[in-house]
Amino acid sequence: MTLFSIASRHLVRNAGKFTSCSAAASRRALATSAFPAPRLFDYETVTSNLSVADAIESVEAAFGALAKGEVDVPMPMHIGIHETASAGPGDCHIKGGYVSGTKTFTVKLACVSFYKNLEKNLPAGSGVFIVVDAVTGAPLAVFQENRFMTDLRTGAAGAVSLKYTTRPDDYLTIGFIGCGAIARNMARAAKAVRPNFRGVAYGLAGADEFAADMSGELGLDFQVARCSAELCGMSNVIFTQTPGGNTVLELNDLRPGTTIIASGSDQPTKQEIPVDVLKASKYISDLTKQTSKVGELRSALKEGVMTESDVYAELGELVNGKPGRQGDELIVVDLTGTGAQDAAIGQVAWDKLSAL
Repeated sequence: MTLFSIASRHLVRNAGKFTSCSAAASRRALATSAFPAPRLFDYETVTSNLSVADAIESVEAAFGALAKGEVDVPMPMHIGIHETASAGPGDCHIKGGYVSGTKTFTVKLACVSFYKNLEKNLPAGSGVFIVVDAVTGAPLAVFQENRFMTDLRTGAAGAVSLKYTTRPDDYLTIGFIGCGAIARNMARAAKAVRPNFRGVAYGLAGADEFAADMSGELGLDFQVARCSAELCGMSNVIFTQTPGGNTVLELNDLRPGTTIIASGSDQPTKQEIPVDVLKASKYISDLTKQTSKVGELRSALKEGVMTESDVYAELGELVNGKPGRQGDELIVVDLTGTGAQDAAIGQVAWDKLSAL
């Protein structure tokens, strides 16, 4: 028997198998192509239909689920774009998460600190949320949010922090160190959970505009402090949301019973809060495995003044019933931003905008 005849018999014998495999491959290709293209929601649609108030309830629930181990949230991925003749400087953060039992999961790409954009009249940050069907794994939508949804979910985390570390009947003077977009969402979020407060603003730029705008929008009294020490002396809650390159307050300037909600540190090069303040505080993280690497806790661990056993709680534990404020203790809440928050605001955005 020749080699040709052997090969011919082998081909005839397996022809049905080849046909079957080919048909299966075709069916798989057809099924894959049957997924509809994800919907694209542009920036104008996103910003005109979502507010920080939309996010608070879902973010609070997500923190509670996170503390129970019911959220799959990997460590953030960071891509550093070093400044060269052809690129940068800038940073890219990739976060995501899935809250057990929800209909979608979210992956977010956030680009920040592209400061050369300002010379081109472009913002220094941009980004997209990709919301995915948790049943089929097919992307449902791409939200061109350019940090807007990120700032909303950060503001919502600030609201949750404020709710569980202050008493409802306290009259609050809330200080804002750093007066950019995140500070505005923190102020709006604070209004949602503690409707009556007095605001104080301090920043290297924009404090006067921030105070005037927030006073007009929220119908509350806002004033401008001359320095961080003056703001600390007036405030029993302080939100810090600066680029995080330098510490922004001092322990000796703080009033007894102050709550600090810090959201500026989200990578190892940043630090807003001095380590002696962290050491003296009832320290609460949004997610300890993150804050120990990229948050304020990282610096205290590095200096040897704290260990992870000094963490009083994660924020979700307070949501689930662990006591928050119990007296005149100093409290620091360290917000680095979690994939649980991104999953929460992604679900909210899909639920609200998919009906448009």
